[in-house]
Amino acid sequence: MTLNRLFLAGAFLLASMNATLAAPANGAAIEAAISGNTVAGNMDASGPYAEFYEAGGTIRGDGYTGKWSIEGDTMCFEYEGTAKDCWAAEISGDQVRWLKDGASGGTGTILPGNANNF
Repeated sequence: MTLNRLFLAGAFLLASMNATLAAPANGAAIEAAISGNTVAGNMDASGPYAEFYEAGGTIRGDGYTGKWSIEGDTMCFEYEGTAKDCWAAEISGDQVRWLKDGASGGTGTILPGNANNF
């Protein structure tokens, strides 16, 4: 392989990798993607989850409820007995990556409506 071809292949690979990186969504985009839908995925610290986010701000999970809100460019979660916890989100199509202080803390797939009938 010539040096020019090797350089072009490397440049293409870097461009492809950068194209898959998403910037954190703003608050309006997070609300538009999540409100009225279910997100199912895995959080690094706590494992698998599936929750329905009602348009009015109620979270419904398997045997529990909570509250969600948009504050600035973050989505905040509050469950009984816990303090409010806010996360930024990268959203690409039906995929979401939850970010805390710029680091990934989990991922999920956005499913239309109350997919699990919570």
